[in-house]
Amino acid sequence: MKIGIVTQSYYPRPGGVTEVVHHTARELRRLGHEAKIVTTHYDGPEPADPNVIRIGHNVLVPMNGAWVNMTAGVRLATQLRRIFDREAFDVVHTHCPLVPTLPLMTISAVRPGQKLVGTFHAAAESNYAYRLFRGPLGRRAARLDRRLAVSEAARRLASRYFPGDYDIVPNGVDCARFKPGIEPIARFRDGRLNLLFVGRLDRRKGAPYLCRALPLVARALEGRVRLIVVGEKGLRSALCARPVDLGGAEIVWIGRVPPEELPRYYATADVFCSPAVGQESFGIVLLEAMAAGSAVVASDIPGYRAVVEDGVDGLLAAPRDPAAIARAVLALANDPPLRARLGAAGRAKALRHDWSVLARRIEEIYLEIIGGRDARGGRVACGRGRS
Repeated sequence: MKIGIVTQSYYPRPGGVTEVVHHTARELRRLGHEAKIVTTHYDGPEPADPNVIRIGHNVLVPMNGAWVNMTAGVRLATQLRRIFDREAFDVVHTHCPLVPTLPLMTISAVRPGQKLVGTFHAAAESNYAYRLFRGPLGRRAARLDRRLAVSEAARRLASRYFPGDYDIVPNGVDCARFKPGIEPIARFRDGRLNLLFVGRLDRRKGAPYLCRALPLVARALEGRVRLIVVGEKGLRSALCARPVDLGGAEIVWIGRVPPEELPRYYATADVFCSPAVGQESFGIVLLEAMAAGSAVVASDIPGYRAVVEDGVDGLLAAPRDPAAIARAVLALANDPPLRARLGAAGRAKALRHDWSVLARRIEEIYLEIIGGRDARGGRVACGRGRS
């Protein structure tokens, strides 16, 4: 089967959609399919890859409390049609299918006979663009042969404006890359409790609330705590600008790290914390931490509840509440057996979300819409919802 995956987020730009696209394509190739990624050019060095086709140029647009990717360029729709003609894909899979420019253009650019799949990633209470352009976007959505959503929160937003059937296929994690037993970073193993934050420092990621929780934790632990921040270093002054007495705690701003180094940061963490305030559909960083065996504290928001079961494989804290974050962190700091139990349960859950498992779900969906059958036999269940 020949598969084209269209995305506006791909390496070197980090993000959840980037990880989904990269690992899905890799696993589909391991299953014997030909999978190519259609994306855009970014500033800076781009990894050379014969399976990646780039057109246009990426620009960042503020939306929903974050900076999102959008492709600018001349005759993008024509270029897409030529790619789809030349590559003769059996299936074209577009991510964030109703978002300009490449994903939305893909719906009109597919060639006769090519099947079209769209994955919805966004989660929010409402979407202004969906509401304003519901009519034309609804007609585009109706042309999708299959609609996927990464979580119930993502399905709920999409189906509110565009009713229909949605397969819930969650995001995944590379459990061979993120795993227990990796060597931690020695300079951080000095007796302090290590808290870890990984992600873009967009406002919706909630980093300021974690910064404000840190002194509360420090006072209880007599200053023996450190926050390690792995993310876009340049935005830190805007997010944690107010000077505060850290009570002896330490904040280490790492900035972006190469992918091969990231597992060591998870291995270094005693507690991983993701204090996002909302509009998160899933949370791949949570799965990465769980796969590494780290104890997790996450915001109690719908997208994160799709990953973390409170008290079973992590702890949930009220969003925008530094005191609640501090209480959850201290519960883990003061109870090493609890940290170990939640870490082990998180690892078990992560194994069920390994990319190799999820790629088989996606493969079955492709086979169903092109009328093929899974030669291995046996049906891989996907959650299905309708609104």
